[in-house]
Amino acid sequence: MEVHHHSHTSRKKWTHYFWEFLMLFLAVFCGFLAEYQLEHKIEKDREKQFIKSLIADLQDDGKILSTMTNSEQSGIASLDTLMDLLNNPELAKQNGDQLYYAARMGPRYIPFANNSRTFDQLKFSGGFRLIRYPEASNKIMDYYNQFSLLRLLEANYNQEFDNFKKSAAKILDPAILRRQETDKGVILRSTDNPALRTYDAELLKELGFHTLQMNGSRRSKLLVLEDLKKGAEDLMVYLKNKYHLE
Repeated sequence: MEVHHHSHTSRKKWTHYFWEFLMLFLAVFCGFLAEYQLEHKIEKDREKQFIKSLIADLQDDGKILSTMTNSEQSGIASLDTLMDLLNNPELAKQNGDQLYYAARMGPRYIPFANNSRTFDQLKFSGGFRLIRYPEASNKIMDYYNQFSLLRLLEANYNQEFDNFKKSAAKILDPAILRRQETDKGVILRSTDNPALRTYDAELLKELGFHTLQMNGSRRSKLLVLEDLKKGAEDLMVYLKNKYHLE
């Protein structure tokens, strides 16, 4: 009778299990590293795109700020002229063309509509976490925080302009004002020395006071605009150097 012997599987050494575990661990770890590196690269690419977009916004701001500073300087000069004329009734009678033109052009201003699309996206979508350099984040925030002062000055100026218009309604002839306007909204300077409704010294001084207030606000706003323009230029240079952008 033939006897069958059961086959015995030889037991693997502990070193065999150790190497299997080590190989599995290394495979998982290398996969984790690859995924981490990929995610890190994606975040760096996104950060760089944000910075490029922010620089484009700053370039837009710089162009608008240049236009606005020129406009403010022109407005301040017109208001200076208007104050001189209102302070002297006889001088006002002799320079009606200049007075009416200065009264129309001096108060006009352009509200600053800055391009904050990238900054808003960084702020509201949590994009600031992608900015690796705390100094860069601080400089960006410092630049955009300056706009709160500008908005305050603009609001104050609007109130002063309302007071100016109420006072001007007592002095300036609306028919003359209408005649100055073209179909395209351009204000023309008259050449026939138009008269004011009144040359009462007290009313002229009242309008001169409101003109003085507006002029002071415009001078303050001009300083802020110049600071913003320099801030935009400095921030662009910093970001280009920090992120090695052309």
